[in-house]
Amino acid sequence: MPPELTGTELDHLLTLPALLAARAKLQPDDEALVILERRLNWRELEQATARVAAGLHQRGVRAGDHIGICMGNSVEWVLTWYAAAHLGAAVVALNTRWKDEEFAWAIDYADVSVLVYCERLQTAQLAAMVERVRPSLPKLRHFLLVDGEAGTRPSWAEDFNGLETSSAALPACMAQPASITLIQFTSGSTARPKGVMLTQAGMLANARGSSGALGMRASDRYFSPRPFFHVAGSTGGILRSLVTGACLISIPAFDENAAIDVLRRERCQLVSGNDTMFLKLLASVDAGGGVHGLMLRGGQAAAGPEVQRQIYDRLGVPGLCCSYGLSEASPGVSFSRWNDPLEDRIAGLMWPLPGVQVQIRDPQSGALMAPGTAAEIFIKGPSVMVGYYKLPEATRAVLDEQGWLATGDLGVLEASGQLRFIGRLKDVIRVGGENLAPAELEDLLLRHPAVSAVQVVSVPDERLGEVPAAFVLLRRDATLDEAALIAWARTRIAGFKVPRYVWLVASFDDVMTGSGKPQKNLLRERALKLKQQS
Repeated sequence: MPPELTGTELDHLLTLPALLAARAKLQPDDEALVILERRLNWRELEQATARVAAGLHQRGVRAGDHIGICMGNSVEWVLTWYAAAHLGAAVVALNTRWKDEEFAWAIDYADVSVLVYCERLQTAQLAAMVERVRPSLPKLRHFLLVDGEAGTRPSWAEDFNGLETSSAALPACMAQPASITLIQFTSGSTARPKGVMLTQAGMLANARGSSGALGMRASDRYFSPRPFFHVAGSTGGILRSLVTGACLISIPAFDENAAIDVLRRERCQLVSGNDTMFLKLLASVDAGGGVHGLMLRGGQAAAGPEVQRQIYDRLGVPGLCCSYGLSEASPGVSFSRWNDPLEDRIAGLMWPLPGVQVQIRDPQSGALMAPGTAAEIFIKGPSVMVGYYKLPEATRAVLDEQGWLATGDLGVLEASGQLRFIGRLKDVIRVGGENLAPAELEDLLLRHPAVSAVQVVSVPDERLGEVPAAFVLLRRDATLDEAALIAWARTRIAGFKVPRYVWLVASFDDVMTGSGKPQKNLLRERALKLKQQS
């Protein structure tokens, strides 16, 4: 068994470079990172990070600078972040699904001076996008292309490999616990995304608390396909590996068949994903003949009760944990523990992470609510953001002077101290004066044997104000009509919760964010058009 860092030792390792150096000393020959054909042990990871940091410093990167990364999960993504942390610089995580205008706006807003990017990711032609928007980005001084061929790389772009082979001198470490290490964009479904500023110590504390809930060990092989440009992938993937010494295994972009192959080939014990990813994994397992070769002991699923139960029953993951978080919290707020009673985990009962305080308040009056009452979740703790970059008014709107963050989420704090997340306050559907959380109806519809995935939104109604509508993806070879599903739901749920409209879809891929979250605003627009047509 690999040696473990004690809790006291971790208490004093509050920056990414300090912890990386400790890992390289304690576990030099243990695998640290596996992505596609590249494998690095902890010593190699630290050495490569030092070369990249030296190369970036040689190109003028200093403490407080911002380095943009636009590519899929890769060794280069990890090296760039660790190197930036050594220099006291921050990484700006850029969504690979953005189009020209979004991409250019984000780089300008976040004051990015160095861009690390790849040629393409799946169907996204990233290098071509960079070339198109480059003239409008005067703040960008250096372009570092990861996988471009020498013959096609433009003259103004450098080869990232030049950093990895750098012979420049490594400067003194400038990392501080309070250094901003990541600017993470919010989803931005209704307005421009905001840049969430997260610190080195805050993100490490979050990774440490969540990995403890998952029961992660230095000997584990941990598969996290969640995108590194989302904080669930950076904290929940890269930093969990760093704080525990477990080997992180990933893939550039999520694909269910590739994910199953990696889980088997790398003999992974732990896995992390959201509901969309797990539903695709379940469909892949069904199509491929079961779970033969999987060795999963546990993991994290950001998913509702029915998806949780299916993962447990059909994938056979006994230590599966549920979680709740948001970008502004680095991201974890609460987790069930791997050894909590199964029914508690499936029901979504979670414990606040160490150091995280939770209150349930009335969103209008601010009054504290009694245990068991649903209202807005407020949190406070070391992982809460410093604020939104260059947006002081938006920061003050959600973060008070005492450090309490208004999450905009609906939840219940039980008398036991466990938190249960219900849904986004803005997504709650008011049906004739009654409140319906879309997740509740989604969870019910997923219990139908023909249903593979579902998203519920609201549509206007002249009599009731608004009513629920469901977009439904059926399982492979299943048949079901809309009226039959509505009738099935009517016998199992209160009348006001029954979907008034059901539309069958072939996929949700076109409405997903890069991090695998459904864009409810796009689905609402689609539902409104379909309702008008019908």
